[in-house]
Amino acid sequence: MSAADNRREIVSDNEGKVSEPQSGDPDKPEKTILGFKENVFYLGIVSLLNDAASEIIYPLLAIFLNTVLGASYVIIGLIEGVAEATAALTKLFSGWLSDRVRKNKVFVFVGYLLSVFVRPLIAVSTAAWHVLLFRFTDRIGKGVRTAPRDALIANSVSENERGKSFGFHRAMDHLGAVLGSLIAFGLVWLFAASDPDKAYRLRWVFAFALIPGIASLYFVATKVRDIKRTETPIEEQAEESKPKAKLTLQGIDSRFKFFLLILALFALGNSIDGFLLLRVHQIGISAPLVWAVFHIIKSAFSTPAGIISDRIGRKAVIITGWLLYSAVYFGFAFTSNQNAIWILFMIYGVYYALTEGVVKALVADFAPVGVRGTAFGWYHFIEGITIIPASILFGLFWHYVGRWFAFSFGAALALASAVLLIMFVPGKPSPGADESEDDKPVKHLGEGIPDQGSDEIQDGPASEEDHDEPGTTESSLG
Repeated sequence: MSAADNRREIVSDNEGKVSEPQSGDPDKPEKTILGFKENVFYLGIVSLLNDAASEIIYPLLAIFLNTVLGASYVIIGLIEGVAEATAALTKLFSGWLSDRVRKNKVFVFVGYLLSVFVRPLIAVSTAAWHVLLFRFTDRIGKGVRTAPRDALIANSVSENERGKSFGFHRAMDHLGAVLGSLIAFGLVWLFAASDPDKAYRLRWVFAFALIPGIASLYFVATKVRDIKRTETPIEEQAEESKPKAKLTLQGIDSRFKFFLLILALFALGNSIDGFLLLRVHQIGISAPLVWAVFHIIKSAFSTPAGIISDRIGRKAVIITGWLLYSAVYFGFAFTSNQNAIWILFMIYGVYYALTEGVVKALVADFAPVGVRGTAFGWYHFIEGITIIPASILFGLFWHYVGRWFAFSFGAALALASAVLLIMFVPGKPSPGADESEDDKPVKHLGEGIPDQGSDEIQDGPASEEDHDEPGTTESSLG
């Protein structure tokens, strides 16, 4: 197969249907490893190694803050909230900027570089504000890399492989979390850091995070590559008709904007996982061990969940995940039984598997290639900026009202969000699904543009033509 055959050019085929440009270096055939495109596979390896580094620290961080540095629940929530909100804001700008410069790899590398070398410095913290500073910087690194990385994955595969590819990436990320948690568990045992009198030895555990982090940088630098496109005159004409990258939601499917609003409501009840781990620690379960099992579940189910979403559509899978989240949080609100907590954490892993990769595939479905980084930036921004009020509220509710109310609040918002998603966001057919004659998208550029209120826009698939039609673009949120 020639290199040209490996690109999905924006040209009309025999039926006149317009296809999305396929990512890929025109001078190099697309290669696959274990059934996944090279970029997807190696970005999975990078996430595995980086998450191993991160999870050596994360499941122990709330415990370290509470038992070693004496931080309250509210302070713990504030630190993690500020850290995640920082990442969210950075993701928005990095996604937009990567669209403007048409480069992704440089953002991915710089983001990982920053996190790899700052994260282990938590080991030298002597006050809670030190942890805040290091987490703040670490999350800037995450913010710089995340949206361009997700856009790179989406651009590296065809539409009917997005769920599978994002699912694989999340599976590798969670596998890394399993390895990191097991390493943390072993190091805690080795240094006897579980003893309250020796909790300061958690610092020694944190220092080991540097090793897998450095390995992840090697793969980003040598194996991951930017996606290059050679545009024919027809492609250039089609590119001119596409929305240009702006720091707004203009030019993106209106359903995506409704989805972001509902996602914001869900996220207000989705506080940091550190609170769950703190609860696990309080009833006598090893936090690193339960965190490792949790990530095994996430890793095992993420790729199948993505494949299912490719076949039946994203919306049903996401709703199922949110309902499971609600059930888990209601469970945490009212049980202190260790066996029940183990079961709830495993179900919580299934929730993550059903939503993380599938939501990202949905974002890619709604966003044209020219503004895909911006769309991912907005998604991560909305998801992350709400973590500050979510985590502070959770800490306040736990401290002043009780654990039962804090967890019940999150469960209720998840349930409400699932209902709103059913009611107000029309579903997108799974890629490749059969379309009725009434639901087919416009076949020729510039021809047959439907009215704003037509069924074609409301119920049809979110093809790239839909994004270019008059009446479908709206101003940015806020």
